[in-house]
Amino acid sequence: MAFRQKLFFIKNQGRKLAENPTSHLFMAKEITSREENYSQWYIDIVQKANLADNSAVRGCMVIKPNGYALWENMRDQLDRMFKETGHVNAYFPLFIPKSFLSKEAQHVEGFAKECAVITHHRLMNAPDGSGVVVDPSAKLEEELIVRPTSETIIWDTYRTWINSYRDLPLLINQWANVVRWEMRTRLFLRTAEFLWQEGHTAHATKDEAVAETRTMLDVYATFAEEWMAMPVVKGVKTANERFAGAEDTYCIEALMQDGKALQAGTSHFLGQNFAKAFDVKFSNKENQQEYVWATSWGVSTRLIGALIMTHSDDDGLVLPPKIAPTQVVIVPIPKPTPEIDEAANKLMKELRSKGIRVKYDTDDQKRPGFKFAEHEMNGIPVRLGIGARDLAEGKVEVARRDTKEKANQPVEGIADYIIGLLDEIQQNLFDRAAAFRTEHTTKVDNFDDFKSVLEGKGGFVSAHWDGTSETEEKIKELTKATIRCIPLNNPQEDGKCVLTGNPSKERVLFAKAY
Repeated sequence: MAFRQKLFFIKNQGRKLAENPTSHLFMAKEITSREENYSQWYIDIVQKANLADNSAVRGCMVIKPNGYALWENMRDQLDRMFKETGHVNAYFPLFIPKSFLSKEAQHVEGFAKECAVITHHRLMNAPDGSGVVVDPSAKLEEELIVRPTSETIIWDTYRTWINSYRDLPLLINQWANVVRWEMRTRLFLRTAEFLWQEGHTAHATKDEAVAETRTMLDVYATFAEEWMAMPVVKGVKTANERFAGAEDTYCIEALMQDGKALQAGTSHFLGQNFAKAFDVKFSNKENQQEYVWATSWGVSTRLIGALIMTHSDDDGLVLPPKIAPTQVVIVPIPKPTPEIDEAANKLMKELRSKGIRVKYDTDDQKRPGFKFAEHEMNGIPVRLGIGARDLAEGKVEVARRDTKEKANQPVEGIADYIIGLLDEIQQNLFDRAAAFRTEHTTKVDNFDDFKSVLEGKGGFVSAHWDGTSETEEKIKELTKATIRCIPLNNPQEDGKCVLTGNPSKERVLFAKAY
């Protein structure tokens, strides 16, 4: 196309901005389609929705304001749910003496390859003036580990806090960062440093600890489904997949749009392993000494990655209204005027009085079409467009992000309408994700079908397994699929293992996973 033709085309498109708000012509950058390259699509959304960026430190990320606001909403709601179940927050050191990790054999084996180790505590100027170097005289007597998780430092502390049954249960959560030295990283999904919460509780009996583990699993599942609109399967991990040092690991598993599973949260029954390793005992009601029973549980900023891959589309981020930092954006058409400003401010006051998070886009340097596409990219659930003609008619244009539908609505009573619409969008996102999971959950009874479904349709594959670690490892070696979980309340049925043909009493869920 010649230059003059291009210019004419752009001018014509400019006149149609309000009618064609999602035109990629007016977006500075395009998103790779999911069908073309799912991995690049994900990276594009993270970066172009301004959620996060790579940092100067390999494998670490910078969480940008948009991404951090999303994390804050998740954190705040989870924190409320934790406190409603009796938990309180505390904070423990970032650094863990190396000897602590040696006290629980399974635990150290599980994390040894991921630990960042501090050996010195001071720098000095290089003798040749080239910069700074490690001061050799500042070597630590004992190396410190940057926490990959806090069981060891916390249980060493609990030894001094717990003496009697009156001190139990101890229900502690901490919001923190952790470091796991990952070699292959992806923003939010797997980074060397990430944000999370980790709960660590101590109980007088095994039954209480198991009940706590299941309670927190339910909290995570409720949050995922009711707030993130992300359907999950609750289950228990196999011995191969459980947390290092746990007796049982419970999990919630979600299915992403590319047919891969993602572990969205875990809750661990630790038995008395850490109590014995750190000599944490209490006097029971009969004044006898017993080891306490323990749990730990956590979710992380990985949930943001799960959210992106569950709901977003080729036009950008799609956010469930309950956790969207901005639920409604008001856009003046074609630009702000005193009359539009007055109407928008009145609208914002009304919406905020109903608890709706709303902002008014007063940027007069961008055209409406660019703004529409920008807000669509950022996943804002509802957009309100106001122009002079709308004001004259007493109406406002309402556009929803999930379905791209638009409708003119009377300004009178708009707040109640928006409340209902946000609820409708929240439910629609959940229903859409649940339907996708149902469509991509397949029962198979032989290994040829097993491989065929994994390579073609993808998703969860429900199949019989003979219960052995050897078979589990062989299936992983042959297909790269792992047992995501043994679903809770799993129906019992006679069958034969999909690989070995040995007897099996229940199906488990396999999938390729993040």
